[in-house]
Amino acid sequence: MSPIFDDKLVGSLNDDNAFDLLRELERNTPEELRRQRAHFRITIKCKVVLLPGSVSERAPFKQQGVTGDLSEGGCKALFPLPVRVGDVYRLEFERKTLDLPLTFARCVRCHLLREDAYEAGFQFFTPVSLPENVHVSQESALL
Repeated sequence: MSPIFDDKLVGSLNDDNAFDLLRELERNTPEELRRQRAHFRITIKCKVVLLPGSVSERAPFKQQGVTGDLSEGGCKALFPLPVRVGDVYRLEFERKTLDLPLTFARCVRCHLLREDAYEAGFQFFTPVSLPENVHVSQESALL
């Protein structure tokens, strides 16, 4: 067997390894990802202000969005501009709708819904307590 890819860090990737990786990707269905989630998710629409988590980057960037859902471990939100995956952000939720403290989170995904709407997924650095008065929509959670 000849290697498909040859990488100094990983080594050669032969046909058997490639087949195993493809089978693993096939198992990553939306249903399987939902099954692996650790927290309950609630559906809630709440204004959220997104700011960079780093003090040195706070001044030039700030945007307002709206949450789609929330769990103890993270949230999904819509924004008018893309959010950088991997970056750390400070999330300020509208207190009268969702009484949560200032929350730091890493953006784990962002994709284009349409030209002026981006859906972003965030993973909180510390779990949050879900409000008592919000409807629980699923027994699943964010990443």
